[in-house]
Amino acid sequence: MDRFDRIFLLHKELVRARVPVKCAQLEEALECSRATVIRTIADMRDHLGAPIAYDRARNGYLYDVAEGRYELPGLWFNSEETFALLACHQLLRSLQPGLLDSEIDPLRQRLEKLLATRQGGKGQLARRVRIIGIARRMPAAESFAPASSALTLRRQLAFEYDGRASGARSARVVSPQRLVHYRDNWYLDAWDHAAEGLRTFAVERMRAPQVLAAKARDLGDAELDAELAAGYGIFSGAATAEAVLRFSPLRARWVADESWHPAQTSRWLDDGRFELTVPYSDPRELMMDILRHGADCEVVAPPALRAAVRDSLEAARRQYDALG
Repeated sequence: MDRFDRIFLLHKELVRARVPVKCAQLEEALECSRATVIRTIADMRDHLGAPIAYDRARNGYLYDVAEGRYELPGLWFNSEETFALLACHQLLRSLQPGLLDSEIDPLRQRLEKLLATRQGGKGQLARRVRIIGIARRMPAAESFAPASSALTLRRQLAFEYDGRASGARSARVVSPQRLVHYRDNWYLDAWDHAAEGLRTFAVERMRAPQVLAAKARDLGDAELDAELAAGYGIFSGAATAEAVLRFSPLRARWVADESWHPAQTSRWLDDGRFELTVPYSDPRELMMDILRHGADCEVVAPPALRAAVRDSLEAARRQYDALG
């Protein structure tokens, strides 16, 4: 426990106490020695102007305030809250240009100052905690800014879209519903007016987006979740099948702690393997997650998914055989 945590806990004990708090009680609460308690009290008196008095008759400490109550100056956080604050700070730094820039920048600057103060001005915590993005595709500001603006202004958005699967470009007019940050990349959930249905678009694949004057169509959260959250991963659509996967005892140590889908079920087998059942609609992303486990994952069902994974592994084997 560091000095800030002890000050925070000492303040907490003195604020809620109705009678003077004995030093032994403070030692237990702060998990430190009597000398450390006395030193912490002195620090609060000297540096924070805390009116801590010693009641000799009752052999305890209390806040000596005539009216109201004493509060620590500024914002104070314990260790757990500071790590949560740091995570927020790191995520704010990773946001792409265009998403609430005017609101985010002042908040980011305040968090940086607060973290520097909490870390004794040395910035140790920020240097020793990292959030690493893997396979991140950075959307350009000219794509991200109009998408976020249309979303917040509740206006329709027009753009040309380069579909990865089709390799073709198409014109779209959509009503933005949600911006989704998924696996370190940004997606836009939107109502596609031409297709008359919900679609998910990768923001970095949008070309020349324009915010239109027409009001966006609003859909309720329940409707969005039913269509977009039922499938597997980023692919929308109601689940149409369930994949039954069995992992080797070694790989099960990791997979058993992972969440693949909100509606997944699982069980341990007698031989130490781990069985995971997940619903899906489009198998493409599910196959990628299965294949990264190689021989440590067996697809038990359905037969079509088992065959697709087997064919993919066989194609990979033939490619390596060709290399000799």
